[in-house]
Amino acid sequence: MKLRYEGCLSTPALWRGEAAFPYRQITLKEGYNHKGATAVFKSRRLGKLVEELIFYQLKKQDSISWICDNLQIQDGKRTIGEIDALFYRNDQAVHLEVAYKFYLYDTLEQYDQPLGHWIGPNRNDRLDYKLKKLHDRQFSLLFNDLTKPYLERHGLKADQIIQKVCFKAQLFVPYGHTSFAVSPINSKCVVGYYISHRELGILSTCKFYLPQKIDWLIAPYPGVSWIDHSRMIEEVQPLINNGRSPLVWVKDKDDVLTKCFIVYW
Repeated sequence: MKLRYEGCLSTPALWRGEAAFPYRQITLKEGYNHKGATAVFKSRRLGKLVEELIFYQLKKQDSISWICDNLQIQDGKRTIGEIDALFYRNDQAVHLEVAYKFYLYDTLEQYDQPLGHWIGPNRNDRLDYKLKKLHDRQFSLLFNDLTKPYLERHGLKADQIIQKVCFKAQLFVPYGHTSFAVSPINSKCVVGYYISHRELGILSTCKFYLPQKIDWLIAPYPGVSWIDHSRMIEEVQPLINNGRSPLVWVKDKDDVLTKCFIVYW
């Protein structure tokens, strides 16, 4: 769990200031809080685990007074949405939404907006759609009439709460692109490349490791059970056949370690 915790907290914010989105990123403490290594984090789903890790790190800050997290807003028996977290930072109430994404720069299609090129590895997610959802649904939920009674229970009013995000991401560029412009988002988020399953012969001299999805947070390190190219093909082919794009760690002949998505498209 320590490596997951460290991997999550060390992942850079996807943007700075208001370069890509009108909501500002929250500032977390720099560096790794080693006390987190002994904490118990229960979730086995990557998205929920990230929330647990981020919330834990925030709660350790002296300036933070926690109100609640994962606040579900109900309309009768129907859940209309969820507010990730509410807390005070010093005396200011904050509504925080958390996201952790893996995006690949798509060169197969043309998009009206530059951010549209950043897609999920299985082509069922797009950065511009996610930002629109944050704006139209997740942040607007704070001002929904149905949310008002929940806020009143904590002595809060929507117009007195500031809204921030913790949006972290790992970005992957096409194989062979050593220089790649990603502005207006943070170039430090680029951590690897992707390659089509049809081109895997290019990596025939490399060794590979297939982490489970919850370990996609972790930076590659040498001490794992590496497999050769043919064994890797055997393990990823069923995923490719099912329209899935697995993440692998790659060790080249010079022992350089890299993250790589093998895409089905």
